Amino acid sequence: MDKNLDYSPQTIYRLPWNLADNAISWLEPTSKCNLYCDGCYRENRDSSHKSIEEIKHELDVFEKLRKCDSVSIAGGDPLTHPQIVEIVRLIKQKNWKPVINTNGALLTKELLHELKEAGIFGFTFHVDSGQQRPHWKGKNELELNELRLQLANMLAEEGGMTCSFNATVYPENLKYVPELLKWGHENIDKVHIMVFIIYRMAVLDKEFDYYIRDQKVTFDFMPYSKTIDERRIDIKTEEVVEEIRKVYPDFMPSAYLNGSMQSDSYKWLLTGRMGNKHKIFGYVGPRLMEIVQTVKHLFTDSYLAYSKSKYQRWGRLYFLLAPFDKGIRTIAKNYFKSFLENPRAFFSRVHYQSVMIIQPGDVFENGEQNMCDGCPDITVWDDKLIWSCRMEEQMKWGQNVRTVPKKVNSDI
Repeated sequence: MDKNLDYSPQTIYRLPWNLADNAISWLEPTSKCNLYCDGCYRENRDSSHKSIEEIKHELDVFEKLRKCDSVSIAGGDPLTHPQIVEIVRLIKQKNWKPVINTNGALLTKELLHELKEAGIFGFTFHVDSGQQRPHWKGKNELELNELRLQLANMLAEEGGMTCSFNATVYPENLKYVPELLKWGHENIDKVHIMVFIIYRMAVLDKEFDYYIRDQKVTFDFMPYSKTIDERRIDIKTEEVVEEIRKVYPDFMPSAYLNGSMQSDSYKWLLTGRMGNKHKIFGYVGPRLMEIVQTVKHLFTDSYLAYSKSKYQRWGRLYFLLAPFDKGIRTIAKNYFKSFLENPRAFFSRVHYQSVMIIQPGDVFENGEQNMCDGCPDITVWDDKLIWSCRMEEQMKWGQNVRTVPKKVNSDI
């Protein structure tokens, strides 16, 4: 880790999430998808819809093995499942927050209303230039803001749901991340969370051999493997932060999840910012994150995943926590200064917006796999909790592969 960073595991809050007690669980009712996304880790299986009974069983496994606040409904694209409304209803009946992770292509106003009636809490829309979308091919990230705004407006018109967007960060679109956050700033009244997932891929025939127990296996059929990839597959979370600071120089993370094999690596890096369309007043500090997670767990026995959309616009109430959090004190100071500098910013409603940067699994030179420690995106396979991003290995072999450096093999 760069020792010159102005944030570190000693200065920001380590989120308390773990395998058995987490903010989120990850349900995959289908692996069928209507789009191809570059870097996707799931094989598209046309006839892969799980039955309602299978889904009920997986929810029961979560209930037995894992506390959670929210269930992300993913895939594939969950909107392809013919019983998606019933799936949302089942999750709501368990007193969890159902959140759909989708590319949004199949979402209509009519379906949205049905999902809201069933208890949907929010949506995370995956929109980026690595997708092969009809009518949007060849568009860069800024041009895709038109589509993002269409989806955000649809949710805002229906009302009462959280709206999140995620995008894969490739070497070629890294430069657009600050502008995407600028778009999020311009729409802070209706966009509650922005997520950036760094591109990763297993490049074969390079440094590693792959093993299940003592048997060498081929890995080239995996959707997250390539024999050749000219692009970088080692962008770090810290690089994304530095890119963001080109537009928002005060951008400051406040909480993180570390890697399973490297405690000072940032796998999930969370920033909370407050402002309105006219100005970002600042960034919350680690104490606020700690207070929110601790109080939520104390009173509900689960950590916080998503807040109700109405809470996101209660920004000025956060000022009550200024005695406990330096970031809130700075935000409050900048807000009151705006009375003279920019009256429109002062009299406009203040919103809270989350920014998350996710750095998926990395493989070190010695073959160790640095996964997300306390990962929220844990799903069920064979009645066990597993990393959703490695489901294909479980489906093929019943366990994750071991990576062994080729230079070690050659020395044996």
